[in-house]
Amino acid sequence: MLDTRQHNAHDDHLPPGHPPVRFGRIGVLIVNLGTPDATDYWSMRRYLKEFLSDRRVIETPRALWWPILNLIILTVRPGRKGRDYDTIWNRERDEGPLKTITRAQSEKLAEFIGRGGVPGDPSRIVVDWAMRYGNPSIASRIEALQKQGCERILLVPLYPHYAAATTATVCDKAFDALKKLRWQPILRVAPPWHDDPVYIDSLAHSIEESLATLDFTPDMILASYHGVPREYLDKGDPYHCHCMKTTRLLRERLGMSEEKLVTTFQSRFGPAEWLRPYTDETIKALPGKGVKKLAVITPGFTADCLETIEEIGVENHEYFMEHGGEKFARIDCLNDSPNGMRVLEALVARELSGWV
Repeated sequence: MLDTRQHNAHDDHLPPGHPPVRFGRIGVLIVNLGTPDATDYWSMRRYLKEFLSDRRVIETPRALWWPILNLIILTVRPGRKGRDYDTIWNRERDEGPLKTITRAQSEKLAEFIGRGGVPGDPSRIVVDWAMRYGNPSIASRIEALQKQGCERILLVPLYPHYAAATTATVCDKAFDALKKLRWQPILRVAPPWHDDPVYIDSLAHSIEESLATLDFTPDMILASYHGVPREYLDKGDPYHCHCMKTTRLLRERLGMSEEKLVTTFQSRFGPAEWLRPYTDETIKALPGKGVKKLAVITPGFTADCLETIEEIGVENHEYFMEHGGEKFARIDCLNDSPNGMRVLEALVARELSGWV
C-alpha cells in the first residue's frame, strides 16, 4: 500500500476536512495481446470470443460473422487451441508464458526507472501491465493507476509494428475505459518502433548471440511476422510496410542478402487471402530448394507466446523436417532479456520526456 503522505505534497493547501487525494504521479502501462485464464474449454471460449468479436481484428460484417463465430468457431476451436496452450503452459504460475514475460518486463522496467533510468523523482512513476484480451484488463489497470495518483499515463502497446488490429485496438480499449472516469488521467500513446535504431540493434545482437549457440550455420534465416488479411493493407494499414522495413534494416545491420534473411507471415485464419508469402508454405518448400538448415526469428512479437513457441517451434519445425530439412532453430523473442529491456527502456525514457 502506498503512503499517501509521501505523494500528497500539496495537502497543506487543501481546505480543512478535505479527504486525502493522491495526485501528481505518472503511470506507465505496457499492454500485450492477451492470454486465456486457463486451458479448459470455457476459459478458452471466453478468451477467443473476446478476441474474435473485436471489430478491429475481424472486419467481416457482423450479420455474416456472428453465426460463423458463435455456431462454428466457438464450438470447435476452444478445445483445439486449449490443447495447444496446454503444451506451453507455465505450470508453476498456472498461466500462459505471455503473461509471465509481460509481468517480468513490467517489473524490470520499474527497476530501471527506480535506479534513475529516467530523469526526475522515480517515486512519481508507477509501472503496470495489462492485456488487451483477458486479464488483467486495460480498464482495471488504468483505474488502479489513477487510484495511486497517476494524473498522466503513458500507454505502451507492445507491438513494434502498427496495425489497426493490434495498436489501434489497445487505444480503443483505453479510451473506452477513460469514458467511464469522471477525473480522467491524461493519456499519451507510445508510437511503434519498427525502425528504431535501438530495436534494430537489439534484434541483431539477439540473433548473433543465438546463432553463436547453435551447432550449425543456417542456410537461411526466416523473419516470420504475424499475418493480417491482405484487404487491411489495401485499405491503408501500414503494418506490411513496417514489417518489411524492419527486415530491410536488419539485413543492413547484419550484412545479409535478401536471399539470406527472408520475410514471411504466419497465423492466417479463415479462407481470405492474407499477407504473403505464408510462413508454413515457405517452410515446406525450402528443403526442396536446397535450404536444409533453417533458423526462424519472430521480430513482431515482444514476448514468446503460442504463435512463437508452438506454431513456429513445434508445428513449423515439423513441417520443415517432414519435407526434407535437417536442422531447425527457433530464436527466442526479445522478451525480458537485456536486449529486450534495452528497447523498452529507451522507448519509455524517450516518451516520458517533458513529463518528468
